[in-house]
Amino acid sequence: MTETLFISATAHGLNYLPEYYADHAGLFADRGLSVHAKACDPWTGVLDDLDSGVADIALGGLWVPGMYWGTSRELTVFAQLNHQFPKALVMREAPSGDFDWSLLTGKTVLAPGIGGSAPYAITAGMMRESGVDSAGTTFLRDLSTPMFVELFKDGLGDAIILDITTAQILSDQGLGQIVVEYADVGGLGPNSVYYCRTDRFDELSDNLIRFTTALSAAMAVVKAAPVQELEPLLTEHWPQIALPTLSAACERIQRSNTWDTVRIDGDASDRWMRILQEEGMVRTAPKFADLVSSHIVDSAELTTVG
Repeated sequence: MTETLFISATAHGLNYLPEYYADHAGLFADRGLSVHAKACDPWTGVLDDLDSGVADIALGGLWVPGMYWGTSRELTVFAQLNHQFPKALVMREAPSGDFDWSLLTGKTVLAPGIGGSAPYAITAGMMRESGVDSAGTTFLRDLSTPMFVELFKDGLGDAIILDITTAQILSDQGLGQIVVEYADVGGLGPNSVYYCRTDRFDELSDNLIRFTTALSAAMAVVKAAPVQELEPLLTEHWPQIALPTLSAACERIQRSNTWDTVRIDGDASDRWMRILQEEGMVRTAPKFADLVSSHIVDSAELTTVG
């Protein structure tokens, strides 16, 4: 019997490609699942959908369950889609030497935030970790990526934090230089994760195991496949973007650790929560075990071995 699983996501991005591939290649169907996914606009609709039951699970940043930890909204994280932060910093001109976060001191950085505060928070966190005071940089926040990109093109700011695809677009158009990829300098980090209402976790567990097993298999294929084999799927999902740009962005993510595993790294989760606490985005940094149940990934791995 086929079971149905509904996903509400905070975006429709290239970094989510393994999920789209799993659906496209029939990997969910092979495991008795019919998966239906949508991207919410505004992204906070994922929370409304979890509340109403329209969605069984949400896909988005770990920072959201982190901020709600210890509140009346109880959420359980069970797997990840991104093992790193697939972001890039674009500047008008590349620095003459190696990139260093101190290059942003005294500069104005556009940090799109209509989809959340993560682009700013991880940037400021990495600056602090490298010994650079982020207070010396002016961050413009809370506006959408398209608006900030338009303004950057027209001269606002010295740098802009972008997803890999949009960064590649600016680079290909000769309107900016990718000076650093966060996957190269930022270590591990559960950027995009799957979570559900805690009170539905037991009810959904069997479907979540099947889902995660298929997702893990898809991730391995998407990570290793020649990008030419993925191009039909890229074009299907983002027909408005030039295929060479999509392919180049996809190859950048493939070279990183972003699609390495569905298992969330405990130390990486704790580090991300510490950065959020330093930003005042959480009152207390929740520990990995407070946010994440490893039961689903453990069971998915046993299913694969079996």
